Amino acid sequence: MFSLKKLFGKDDKFFDLLEAGAEEAKTCVALLKEYLEKSAPGAGVPLDDFITARRKEKRIRHTMTEELSKTFVTPLEREDIEALSWALYRIPKQVEKIVERLSIYPGRIPTEAFKRQAELMLQAADAVVFMVKQLRGGTTIEKIREANDRLQYAEGEADKVMLSLLKELYHNKEHDARELVILQELYEMVEQAVDRCRNAGNIVVQIVLKHS
Repeated sequence: MFSLKKLFGKDDKFFDLLEAGAEEAKTCVALLKEYLEKSAPGAGVPLDDFITARRKEKRIRHTMTEELSKTFVTPLEREDIEALSWALYRIPKQVEKIVERLSIYPGRIPTEAFKRQAELMLQAADAVVFMVKQLRGGTTIEKIREANDRLQYAEGEADKVMLSLLKELYHNKEHDARELVILQELYEMVEQAVDRCRNAGNIVVQIVLKHS
């Protein structure tokens, strides 16, 4: 087990900010899952909720940049803090893009098709929160690898689900060319959100390996 606190003191502000960033990312993913599960998307989950969550994430990111600029000794290497902070920031940013596209889609949104993707996205976000929180008090590489395995599984399953959805889409003659292109892009955007979670998890693994 390693403990970054023992090496660098008890300044928790960077851990606080990283954990807050991970939690806000999970909040955005949970909102998206709820949004997709509604029979009439947008009716139960106003877009304002996503906007509020993204603003929080932007404030966290801005605060992190400020703290890095005025702090001489950090509990993690600066490039690692920056990389993880940026990776976490990109998760809700991707979710916001998805919701924006869904909100202007003129056709009927196939919520059932998105449901499994949303579940896997939330599993991935939950694993990221766990991994980021492990950095604060010290952890073992075994715990991190176990959580990362869950994250990689979710990402792999998300790839399979997307391919299945695309196959069904390509063979469905009810969709016109415009709908096919739009839905394909939406499926890929949701899968990319899972990739964002995977990227954040990979950075945590690298940090722990570096200090183990």
